[in-house]
Amino acid sequence: MTMKNAQVPILGFAAFSGTGKTTLLTQIIPMLKLHGLRIGLIKHSHHSFQIDQPGKDSFRLREAGASPVMLVSSHRRAIITEYEVAREPALADELLLLPQSELDLILVEGFKATAFPKIELHRPSLNKPLLYPNDPNIIAIASDFAIDTPPSLVQLDLNQPDQITNFITQQFMGKP
Repeated sequence: MTMKNAQVPILGFAAFSGTGKTTLLTQIIPMLKLHGLRIGLIKHSHHSFQIDQPGKDSFRLREAGASPVMLVSSHRRAIITEYEVAREPALADELLLLPQSELDLILVEGFKATAFPKIELHRPSLNKPLLYPNDPNIIAIASDFAIDTPPSLVQLDLNQPDQITNFITQQFMGKP
C-alpha cells in the first residue's frame, strides 16, 4: 500500500494518548539511523501548539500577520503557517510540504484514522480498545503484554525497541 504524495516508504505509529508513541520513536530513530536510514517524521498534534515564543522576533512578526514565517539558521529551518480557518490536517497534504528527496523512510505519529501502513502500540493496562480489528492497515502490534491476534498480524514487544527496529528494517523496508 502506498500513501498519496509519499515518495518514500511511510510507516505510522498508532495508539491512544499515553501509550508511549513519542518515547518509542525517540528510541528507534537512532537505531534506524545506525542502519543507514535517513528518517523524516510527521507528528499530528491535537493541540494548538506554539513553535515560537512570545517576545521573540518570529512570534512578533507572525502576530503582526505574516504567514508563513520561515526561520532559518546554519543549523535548521522552520516554517510556521497560520490557517485562516482551523481545520483538521490531512496527511497527504502535509506530505506535499515535507522535503522527501533525501529521505529513506517517513515515520508518522498519529493520523490513526488515515489509510497507510501502521504499527499499533497497545498497553492493556490503559483499558483502551485495540485498533487493529477496525484498521486493515495495521501490519504489526507492539504491546507490553501478549495479545491474542490473527497469525497475519506480527506481534512485537513494546519494551524491545531493537526488535521493533529490526521489524522495520528487515520486514517493512526489506533490508538485510
